Amino acid sequence: MQRRYVLALGLAAWPFLEPQLPVLRRTAVHVLPPGVRPLTVLHLSDLHLLPRHTRRAAWVRGLARHRPDLVVSTGDHLSDPAAIGLLAATLGSFDAPGFFVPGNNDYFMPSVPLPWRYLRDRPLQRRSQDMPWTQAISALTAVGWTDLTHRRATPLPGVTLTGTDDGHLGRDRYVPAPVQGLGIGVTHTPANRLLTSYAGDGHALVLAGHTHGGQLRLPALGPMATNCDLPRWRARGLTRDERGWLHVSAGLGTSPYVPVRLCCRPEATLLRLEPCLG
Repeated sequence: MQRRYVLALGLAAWPFLEPQLPVLRRTAVHVLPPGVRPLTVLHLSDLHLLPRHTRRAAWVRGLARHRPDLVVSTGDHLSDPAAIGLLAATLGSFDAPGFFVPGNNDYFMPSVPLPWRYLRDRPLQRRSQDMPWTQAISALTAVGWTDLTHRRATPLPGVTLTGTDDGHLGRDRYVPAPVQGLGIGVTHTPANRLLTSYAGDGHALVLAGHTHGGQLRLPALGPMATNCDLPRWRARGLTRDERGWLHVSAGLGTSPYVPVRLCCRPEATLLRLEPCLG
């Protein structure tokens, strides 16, 4: 009887188990002053690369054909130190300026989660860092990418990127400083405190990842968990509140121990920044 129940549940869920093939989403964000030329930002996140993920890497490399003005990666690049070379070869394929910040799994290898804890926020457990993130930084900077951890960069006239370390690990140390022109915040975990800090300095848009879009989503109900302090409706895609625009990428990978997505395809996003309406 139990086997029949499991089979029936699996058949019922089958239509909602989307293919694991990634999708490129396109979204317009009206954040530029009137009369300014639109620009495109390719937002990548949560690649979680293992050495065997050659098809995922090839798909990311293929995005170069869209010729974005900027490429931004918001953390959790790796799930295995042996994939550093694959990561550098993948991100190094873009001609556009590339910028990155780390995620929690860039410092710590994924661990096997307990099922009853995976669907709710978990308190941090003290661990010794076991991922060679400094080596990954060197590999990425060697192929032309810029580490934005607690730094600012002006890749284009009138556009400022402000990055932080990962808020999930409590490594974010935001130093207030007003931004001129279009400010874009770049971070891994979309913590509310960071969104408030970014808005206070005049950033109109924040790019983040970490949530995997909820990873396990229910039709009409949305994500079962977000793994951050955002409300569930902001766990994926472009949203706005009184602090400004936020784009959370559902990302391209998963933990190797939970390699399942429900109603939440892997994704990258091509953001077209356009002048404000009105």
